[in-house]
Amino acid sequence: MYIGEVSERTGFTRDTIRFYEKKGLIKLDPRSRYPNNYKKYNESVVRRLLMIRELKEYGFTLNEIKSILEEREKDGLDCESGQVKVQEKIARIDQKIAKLRDTRRRLLISLEDCPENCWVEKNWK
Repeated sequence: MYIGEVSERTGFTRDTIRFYEKKGLIKLDPRSRYPNNYKKYNESVVRRLLMIRELKEYGFTLNEIKSILEEREKDGLDCESGQVKVQEKIARIDQKIAKLRDTRRRLLISLEDCPENCWVEKNWK
């Protein structure tokens, strides 16, 4: 199938598919490239792109996704190592939530001080 059909089936734009290929997230058999620069994609590329989509929806970065896919290809990603990656992701999310809560708290405090001790006037003049 050509890139247009892959795009329709996965929901990724053609540019995104090309970008993922350039970054090594998807790989094409060299024989799937034609002299006119057309490429034929097989079903395994579609499955891989759908897996990438799902991992992105879980909040994994492209670098994390690439690492997961490479580990899966190299050694086979088992349940235990998969759980470790998910636990690490949860820990990073928890850190971000804590940071956002702190930022929110500080902003609320700055509002309480207004207008007598306006943080904006004090810091942004």
